[in-house]
Formats: sequence, C-alpha cells, structure tokens
Amino acid sequence: MPVTPVLALRGVSKRFGAVQALAGVDLEVCAGEVVALVGDNGAGKSTLVKTIAGVHPVDEGLVEWEGRAVSIGRPQDARSLGIATVYQDLALCDNIDVVGNLFLGREVSRRGVLDEVEMERRARELLDTLSIRVPSLRVPVAALSGGQRQSVAIARSLLGEPRLVVLDEPTAALGVEQTAQVLDLVERLRERRHAVLLVSHNMADVKAVADRVVVLRLGRDNGVFDVRSTSQEEIVSAITGAADNAVTRRAARVDTERRARA
Repeated sequence: MPVTPVLALRGVSKRFGAVQALAGVDLEVCAGEVVALVGDNGAGKSTLVKTIAGVHPVDEGLVEWEGRAVSIGRPQDARSLGIATVYQDLALCDNIDVVGNLFLGREVSRRGVLDEVEMERRARELLDTLSIRVPSLRVPVAALSGGQRQSVAIARSLLGEPRLVVLDEPTAALGVEQTAQVLDLVERLRERRHAVLLVSHNMADVKAVADRVVVLRLGRDNGVFDVRSTSQEEIVSAITGAADNAVTRRAARVDTERRARA
C-alpha cells in the first residue's frame, strides 16, 4: 500500500523578478524518513526551504500536506500545519539560559506569573527524550559548544510537536565530535517518526543519515537517489552536472576506499 508523504511538492516554481529560482520542483518527505536536499551554491536550496517555511509563497505548483492540497503563504501557516524549520543561524539568545531559549515566545505561566518550575521540568524531559546533554539547564547558551547549541535549537523546534523538521546546514562549522552529536539527534528524530528534510553540503553527513537524496541544479530537479544503492560519485555528478571531472573522480576514489574498509 502506497505511503502518503507528510509533505509533497508538485511542480513548484518561484521567480524573483527576472530570476527563475525554482522551476517545476518535485519533492516528497515521509514520516520516519530523512531526505537530504543537496546542490551547489545558487541551486535553489534556500529558496525551497523558505517556500516550505512560508517565507516565500510559491508562484506555481501544488503543495500537499498529508495528501491534501494546502497553501503556505506565511510562516504561521507552516507552523500550524506542523512544519518546524531550524535555520543555520539558530536564532538563539546567547545571554538567556537553555530553558529560556527553549520556551522563548512560548512561555508557560500560571496566574500571570512565569512558571519556571514547569518549564524546567518540561525542558529536562524533552532533552532527556532526545538524549541531549548540556552542563545545566540554567547555563547561558553562549557557554555551550556548537553541537550543544544546535541541539538546543532543534529541541526548541519540537515543542510544537511538528510532523516535519527542516534542518538548514545543521553541521556547518562544527567539529567532528559536535557533528556526530547532531547526526545522532537526526537519527533520533527519525526514530520518533518525524519527517526530516536535511539541507547539507557535507556528503559524509548525507551518506551517514539520509535515506534519500534530492539534488537541485539551477533551480530544477536533477535526480532523486537512494543512499544505500547510490555511490557518492553519482550524487556529486548530479550536483555538478558533469559526468567526469576532478570532483567526481575524487569522490569516486573516496567512495571506493570507504567500501574497501567496510
């Protein structure tokens, strides 16, 4: 029996003046699946993410949510459907503690007074569920590592119980250990049956956690690949639009070495 995607884009297009940013793009993300969105700079990844998040309404095409056509004209529309987007800048307040950042704009109050005890209880429960470790719930976010900050931003997005989580370059500028922490969290999102759209330039991260890879090139679809049966060379070739160049040959060599060690 066919599975109904949580989100499906059918022939979506977006234009900014004379620039055709997206042209007839198709995309599906199902519950319990990690779909990686990859492409070179200017391929249209950011525009597509902002279209899903309601920042840029589509000009043409169909957006389906759990099998029904919907209109996402504002960020509020996306949130009300169950779409949570974590942008690369994280939008955290460095001088506020972990609890304050998690509930920023969604504070819990009782009789007009902030219920700090309840917010801390719920924060601890959420972080424990996701196996996120921080030194203290009351430490300022500025004191956390890059991986911990990214994890807090992702955890905050889950407070509204979203069905789809969009992660925009979640491992950019992170070290090896911090990247591993974030990728572990992506795995846990899949285990919790969230649909995950992962935007990344890092092919190692994509191969580590994604189920499928969607390639954009010059604003158009340029292939959908099953990670388990597709080599890194094929994906890089789709990204660059070249069948054979220095990048794809290097990717092929790395992929061959990786398979030999496995």
